[in-house]
Amino acid sequence: MKVSKILCGVVFALTAACLAAQESGKRSETTVEQDYLSNVEDAIITELAASDDYDSKLVALEYLENAVSAGRASPDMVAALDSLAGEGINKLSRTNGRVMNNFPDIRAKACDLLGEIPTEASKNTLVGIASEDKEPMVVTAAIRSLGKIGINENDEVVSTIEFIHRKYAALNPTSSLALEILNAYESLAPTVQDKSAMIQSISEIATNYRYVTPVRQKALNLLRSMQSGSSSSNNSK
Repeated sequence: MKVSKILCGVVFALTAACLAAQESGKRSETTVEQDYLSNVEDAIITELAASDDYDSKLVALEYLENAVSAGRASPDMVAALDSLAGEGINKLSRTNGRVMNNFPDIRAKACDLLGEIPTEASKNTLVGIASEDKEPMVVTAAIRSLGKIGINENDEVVSTIEFIHRKYAALNPTSSLALEILNAYESLAPTVQDKSAMIQSISEIATNYRYVTPVRQKALNLLRSMQSGSSSSNNSK
């Protein structure tokens, strides 16, 4: 059944590509071939990502990682990543009331790949995942990618990260998540309008002995660098 679904998607893509080639007499043979290959790849990835099968989703992620690394992520591929990032959270597949597609590692990998696509849409997806997902590994990946993307209009992203820090610090403090929070703060600091909440969050990490020493030291170093930067800015004025 899985194979037949994928083959149907490929046949559909092949048909669409052939029709497009016939109708575009003015286009070069190279361009038509590129479109043909792109349509086939998009169709395969879409079918694999939509499957309920875990292994199919892993294969989809392999395709997507190669495409993103090569700088050829199409809108269909980004849509597949959005879907995989919310797999088991935004999109539920149930059998006898049990969720069958709760794959945190799939979601985490999709979040990491979205971090390589620095767009407003990717940022919005990651903010939603970071806020709604309950798996620390997924939240950690989403925050890591938000730091990479670097978009923080009206302090939206930093406010989300600060909220997530407070939530996990109270319920389930993990050093890996705290480290990515600090890395994201460091990347986003130049975009922050009001740094007070961020500084408070960093200070709480620095003094929370439930985090490992290197994480607390990272927080202290970040506070010092921000203080130093603020002093230099004031002196220049």
